[in-house]
Amino acid sequence: MRSSGTGQTVGMTLSRSWTAASTSPIAMRRLNGWLTIFWIAMIPISLLTGWIGSVTYVAVLSLWALVSGHWAAWQAARVEVHQDEDADVQDVLDELRKVVAELRADRGGISNAQSRADSA
Repeated sequence: MRSSGTGQTVGMTLSRSWTAASTSPIAMRRLNGWLTIFWIAMIPISLLTGWIGSVTYVAVLSLWALVSGHWAAWQAARVEVHQDEDADVQDVLDELRKVVAELRADRGGISNAQSRADSA
């Protein structure tokens, strides 16, 4: 049996969209904001409908809490890695600035010595 390829196309599109969204801090902030609003709205809905007494509902809610907690920790770790990389870049830039300053100081000393030798 051959598949039409439509399922693969949709899957690839969703995968690309998810990758783009998960690497964008703005998209992640928006997604997390809307999910927060959704779950806040679900509190009274689950109380009114009686879902809170359902074992299945509580299990799904617990799984979501587990996944979202790990997701948040993963995002925080990614931020720390980027901050460490930025700190390393800053160290390299500081070293380059020192070297440039030393070269300028040496070049100034050489040109002053040459000026004195030329005038003598």
